[in-house]
Amino acid sequence: MNCKEALAQVRQILVDNHIEDASLEGEILLRHVLGIGRARLFTDLDYDVCPSKIKTLLKLVQRRVNGEPSAYITGSREFYGLDFKVNRHVLIPRPETELLVEKAIDFCRQSSCSKIADIGTGCGAIAISLAVNLPSAWICATDISARALKVAKENCVKHGVADRVTLLPGDLLEPLPGPVEMIVANLPYVRESDITSGGALSFEPRMALNGGERGLDKIKLLCRQAAEKLIGNGSLLLEIGQGQAEEVKTILHKYFPAALIKVENDLAGIERVVSLRLT
Repeated sequence: MNCKEALAQVRQILVDNHIEDASLEGEILLRHVLGIGRARLFTDLDYDVCPSKIKTLLKLVQRRVNGEPSAYITGSREFYGLDFKVNRHVLIPRPETELLVEKAIDFCRQSSCSKIADIGTGCGAIAISLAVNLPSAWICATDISARALKVAKENCVKHGVADRVTLLPGDLLEPLPGPVEMIVANLPYVRESDITSGGALSFEPRMALNGGERGLDKIKLLCRQAAEKLIGNGSLLLEIGQGQAEEVKTILHKYFPAALIKVENDLAGIERVVSLRLT
């Protein structure tokens, strides 16, 4: 069986089992088994895949059919043009979170901000993306999970930013040694009732998803702590879930009544990032 035939077979299995983006998912799994990049795959579709690799591929496809995300199967996920190691101890970086990184980079370049905190860093995707794109920035990244910080450390070393990303264990802003110019956070914002057993979310760490009854428990706590951890003209950027913008704005106005607050939509038109700038 060649690559083209293997792709077709895998795609059909995924389609039959109602897996979204079956073609892309199949390609990711095949490339992982063969250890090759996308360009190599599509320039050599006639390449014969040995039976042992086909057997391995089909086992991985079955794991995907059973609901396990492909990022955990392959151990990696691309985010903001970079490849990150991921495992079951960290949340899988989502494409919509790239908007948070993009806005943070814009803010930093406009205000010459160089001292940043990434709260709930997980695999380090946000902190590392900022460090790579802001060469003069120092980022302090916190997480309550020691296992997550271990993954983040590996990713920092992989992308050559371990000297500018300081990883600190602890809850939210508590580990920060002092005030920073910007706080960036993608905290748990999924409503507890929306985390069902058996779905794709069940494979990811519940602690990184569960935002409580309304999905805002951690966000509320961070907003309360932020007043002591932001310098006088600092900024705070938060990723939020669908339908949470107005409530988050109300929370921020409570603690920062004079601040400038904006909401940014993602590519799907969903209110995704709330930004605050002190004046």
